[in-house]
This record gives sequence, C-alpha cells and structure tokens, in this order.
Amino acid sequence: MKNNEYTLSLLCDFYELTMGRGYFNSSIKDDIAYFDVFYRKVPDGGGYAVAAGLEQIVRYIEDLHFSPADIAFLRSKRIFDEAFLDYLAAFRFTGDVWAVPEGTVIFPGEPILTVRAPAIEAQLIETYVLLSLNHQSLIATKASRMVRVAGGRPISEFGSRRAHGEDAAVYGARAAYIGGCAGTACTLSEKLFGVPAGGTMAHAWVQMFDTEYEAFETYCRLYPDNPTLLVDTYSVFGSGIPNAIRAVKNVLWPMGKKACAIRIDSGDIAYLTRKARKFLDEAGLTDCKITVSNSLDEYIITEVLRQGACIDAFGVGERLITAKSDAVFGCVYKLVAKEDRDGNITPKIKVSENTAKITNPHFKKIYRLYDAETGKAEADYICIHDETVDVNEPLEIFDPIHTWKRRVMENYTARELMVPVFRDGKLVYDLPPLSVIRNYCKTEIDSMWDEVLRFENPHNYYVDLSQKLWDLKNDMLTAYSKPGKDENK
Repeated sequence: MKNNEYTLSLLCDFYELTMGRGYFNSSIKDDIAYFDVFYRKVPDGGGYAVAAGLEQIVRYIEDLHFSPADIAFLRSKRIFDEAFLDYLAAFRFTGDVWAVPEGTVIFPGEPILTVRAPAIEAQLIETYVLLSLNHQSLIATKASRMVRVAGGRPISEFGSRRAHGEDAAVYGARAAYIGGCAGTACTLSEKLFGVPAGGTMAHAWVQMFDTEYEAFETYCRLYPDNPTLLVDTYSVFGSGIPNAIRAVKNVLWPMGKKACAIRIDSGDIAYLTRKARKFLDEAGLTDCKITVSNSLDEYIITEVLRQGACIDAFGVGERLITAKSDAVFGCVYKLVAKEDRDGNITPKIKVSENTAKITNPHFKKIYRLYDAETGKAEADYICIHDETVDVNEPLEIFDPIHTWKRRVMENYTARELMVPVFRDGKLVYDLPPLSVIRNYCKTEIDSMWDEVLRFENPHNYYVDLSQKLWDLKNDMLTAYSKPGKDENK
C-alpha cells in the first residue's frame, strides 16, 4: 500500500545504502551480481510451503525511485557524497528477476527468486523482496494447512484486528486467499485484490437491542439472503438458538427463504455444534449451516472434527493472520555469482561452520520432476543455468537428508519452476488474477503426495543438486578449507 507522505524506497536496511555508496565509489560500481532468495526450514515442522508475495515485489520494483524528500533526508545523514545522491535521484531498476509463480509449492534450500542486476540495484531491493516473500509465504502456508484439514468446509480469514499492522492485515488476507481460504473479513482486501469480503454481526449488535430475538429478527429483515446469527452472546441453548429458530421461522420462511446459518464463537465447539445440529434439525431448520470461530488453527480444527463436531464453515483469526505457532518464515537473500563486463559468470559461495548456512553457488534453475503415470511430484532438481533435463534419460536423485539414499527417475516429466519476471528492468511477466493464483495453488497441493503434506513426520521431499553443481560446490568448499584461504564468511 502507498502512503502519501513517503515512498517505499527507504524501506530498506540502512546498510544497503552504505554498501551502495561503497560500491558506487569503487571498482564494483558496474559489476553484475546474482542473488538467490531461499528458505531453510518449513514452518511448524511441515513438509512444504507455499510461495506468495511476488505481485507486491513487482509493484515495488516498478515504482522504485528516490523522491527529493528522500534525497534530502539521506543528505542530512552527512555520510553520503553528492555524486552518490545524484545517482539515487535518477535511480531505476535495470536488472533481471526470475521467480516461481505465486501459489507454487516450495521446499527448503531451493531458489524461489533470483535477481541479476548491478550490485547496487540488487542490494537496494533486498529488504523489500524478503519482507514480502517472508510474510505472504508464511500466511499462505498456514492457510493451506488449515484448508486441507477442513475437509472441503470453507474457511474465512477473520484476523485483521489481530494483525501486526495495516499491511499485515491487507496482504495477509491476500495470502490466505492464495492458500485456499474462501474469503476475508477485511473489506480493503476485496477492494484492492478481489478477495471476497463478508461478515455478519458482532456480539455488540445483539447487545444493542432490548432482546436477543429483536436483534435476530431485525437482522433477518435487513439481510434475508442467507443471514448468519451469532448465538452465544448470552446462552447458546438457553436463548441463542431458540431465538434464531424463531427469527428464521417468523421472518425468512414467510419470504420463502430457508438459507441461513448460526455462528458459535466460544465454548466447547465439538459439544456445542453436535447439540446445535440436533436442535436445528428437530426444529425443521435442516438447511441452517453452523459456522464456528474463536482462536482456531489446523490442530484444533483437526481435533474437533475428529470428535464429531457438526461444522459447515470456519472463521479463523489470530492464529492464521499472525501464523502464531511459528511466526517466522526465514527467507534469506544470498550472493551466488558475479558477472564481468564480458559476460563471464564467477560463482560465489557462503561458507559457515553451520552447514545449514552454506549456500549453493552459481546462477541456477530448478526443475520439478513428475511421475508420468501418477502426475505426482517426485523431486526438485537444482542445476546450473546452462544445464537441461532430458526426460528421455534416467536421472539419479539423492535424498536431501540421508544422502546415501537415492532413486533413479524413469518415465517422468520435468517442468522448470522459475519464470522471467523482469528483463533489463522491464516487466515481462503477466501478473495473473488472484483467483487464478488460488486455483494454481490448489493444483500444486494436489500434485504432492499425502506423505509430503501431512503434519506429523512428513516425508522429506527430494531436492537434489545436479552432479555439475554438486561438484562445483564441493570444489569451492575444498578450496576455502585450505590453510590461509579466506573463508568468505
């Protein structure tokens, strides 16, 4: 979202600017750098994640510029020379970007976005790229988990009031929709992105009237098409459901309308919904749906359904919009190569005593390999940019955790995951409508084996390096391990 008081150009870590000035005043000024974005660990101990946030990155890069007020502020810091400030005043992104489409199922260690640009440009966009992918991928992943356990029952995102700020509410609703949620309570998300917004009443509506029945009757007259009545303001069975039944019979039925719902927002959901279903059916309201809310997540949804809860739809708030159980996604942005003026690419590697932080060097691409008979995804294959996969030849894949385990892929198809987004600073990617992204995400989830999707002890999906990339990485690690060699930490 935009604020009239500032641009987003200064929404960057300050060291991007100090490094930028250093590059500008050194021989590195015109060097081309390659950066990969990837994440290291699936949230909640799960087996997969969902990519989201690319559209906001596109909008940010397209509008990326430094206003006179930005330049004046930077000048006031008294550490930037005028030549560098003049460069920023005329700044536009001129590089290339590749990314997996939003809604793609993604796994740790594989690049989900790659930037090729002059070093200063590549550094300046780092912060926003990471914050957009980290936030929306986290919420889309959480939503996907909840939607899967709901068994086809719609889930609405209700979390705006608990979100970590206005952007988190608006973009969180967008990401939740990508992950499979049916809609949101956030009205602005429908205006901006087309996420269906809906809602009915709060407890305050019921309390405003002299009686609970009057509150329900009035609402049914105002909104006779499928109203939802909140029945736990006072007593679910002592007054709430009996008054809802009266209002439906006295107002809706004479209009010839039977579609309606009740919502329960507190208490023992499994017990209350079973009993509520019996009350409604015995009163002839077999068409009345039951919606529940109140601090739900995938674990609670799984458990209440296991206990036989009679639920037709869910409203999920704080535990979705904040991804409360594991609130950090962890994408990182790492240099993987440099390119000289003659187009020669030199791979770069980050070395660490923590093996999880050792990067995969070079400009790369990813293939997803599918079993030709089942259509299910079997492995992801990361290779150097000039390599291709020949599906007519067997391909050996190693387990990502147990490297002594291997399988040979035969009778398979291959799809390159990353697509061009920017070339020479020009947008070359047609941003799809949000509904298309949501449907694509569902297709992606459906292409995964249940063993990968399960919550407890998920199968380790194969993400392997090509032999050429594996050899390069090991050669570089060997070189940096020699005494006296800069470890490039």
